[in-house]
Amino acid sequence: MDAKAIAPLRARLQEIADLDAVDSVLTWDQSVCMPPGGGEARGRQLATVARLRHERWHDPRLARDLEAAEGAQGADGDPMTAALLRVVRRDLERALRVPPDWVARFAAHGATAYDAWVEARATGRVERVQQLLEKTLEYSHAYAGFFPGYDHPADALIDEADEGATVANLRPLFARLRSVLVPWVAEWTSEPDPLPRGPYPREAQLAAGLELAQAIGYDLQRGRQDESPHPFAVRFGHGDVRITTRIVPEDLTEGLFSTLHEAGHAMYEQGVDPAFEGTPLAEGASAGVHESQARLWENQVGRSSAFWAFALPRLQRHFPALAGVTVGQAYRAVNRVVPSLIRTEADEVTYNLHVILRFDLELDLLDGRLSVAELPEAWAERYAADLGVRPRGHADGWLQDVHWFGGLVGGSFQGYTLGNVMSAQILAAARRALGDLDGCFMAGDFGPLRAWLTENVYRHGRAKPVEQLVRDATGGSLSVEPYLAYLHGKYEALANAPVGGI
Repeated sequence: MDAKAIAPLRARLQEIADLDAVDSVLTWDQSVCMPPGGGEARGRQLATVARLRHERWHDPRLARDLEAAEGAQGADGDPMTAALLRVVRRDLERALRVPPDWVARFAAHGATAYDAWVEARATGRVERVQQLLEKTLEYSHAYAGFFPGYDHPADALIDEADEGATVANLRPLFARLRSVLVPWVAEWTSEPDPLPRGPYPREAQLAAGLELAQAIGYDLQRGRQDESPHPFAVRFGHGDVRITTRIVPEDLTEGLFSTLHEAGHAMYEQGVDPAFEGTPLAEGASAGVHESQARLWENQVGRSSAFWAFALPRLQRHFPALAGVTVGQAYRAVNRVVPSLIRTEADEVTYNLHVILRFDLELDLLDGRLSVAELPEAWAERYAADLGVRPRGHADGWLQDVHWFGGLVGGSFQGYTLGNVMSAQILAAARRALGDLDGCFMAGDFGPLRAWLTENVYRHGRAKPVEQLVRDATGGSLSVEPYLAYLHGKYEALANAPVGGI
């Protein structure tokens, strides 16, 4: 295709991308360093940006430019251009269903709900945040109503994050996982054998986490790390992809694994083909694919014995409390199976039960089987049934995740489990291609894996549909079996090994 034929469309997409970045900067600031008094103005600012951005999608000139580019695209055209036109067509058709004024109102509501969530977690006073969550539920139903034809109100929101996924095809997957994981949790639960309790000073944790994030490949020339109530990664542009983490002074692992997780997200964004900049292709393929990269680096690499052979000496330089800890002890400590209350702290065996629980509660809220007032007790009962623990309060119960207090209810959590499933399949393919990755990890050489992931996952952004991306990278369609095999092999070996034998 002649570059002139697509230039007007790309100019309009660049403006939308710039407004997306403005929204992201405002949201990052709200989470990291905005003073408490800024909430009202920030809600208004986010609403203004959201409306302006959405109005760009509704501008008839964008549709005309897209049609002109589609008309100029020949059968033997550039694959990147073909992918761009496909993705823009999908995004445009979805955007045209949602009025800009509605988008602005919800953006303002989301900013208010986020501030109320932060306050409720700190004070335990939940009346205001409950009222706002009820309003979020109304917004969620309204959003689903813009997309008639789905079988379930959550489907429109799920499809937004993970194209092609629906309640109907996720329920069997989650049921299969739950049926296997609940007995495994009972079989493999071990006595807590944590790393020594600190002190792990905040500044040392931030420095150590960032040192390991850089070691695996997070580029600080195009990134930075800060703290926030809920860890996240955010992209402002190809040259600016930031991460946040959450530090607990008594516990080294929460901040460390949060940092590795968010670095995995950020490395994906940093690895996208720079030619996609300013277009919708310059993003991860889906929530699930994004989580596959975060969970791969956090767990399959970051909780491996090979990684700890590399990481432990470096952590011991930062933390005298770790003196005398062996690699085997550290490996056991970071892989112990212990039912817990907090999703982001969960071990690999229990983690998906946290996700499935949230997915089911989202559906109950949307179906009207559960009210917001009933949510705290329903949450506690489900934790008791699946994991044998009950929340001590709101902050480690239904208020622990930010997702419902800045976004919609529905489509919020399935990507985590889809990501776990994909991560095992993708890393297995990388091991087949690259050979002795554990030897590389022990030597601190993460370049071969990162290069393979860049070639097979990162650089494609949204250019490949998820099914094609997985098939091209792994040689097969998405399957839960490699993930279950990974868990069973790892944790059965841990359960049967003598103490000190790993």
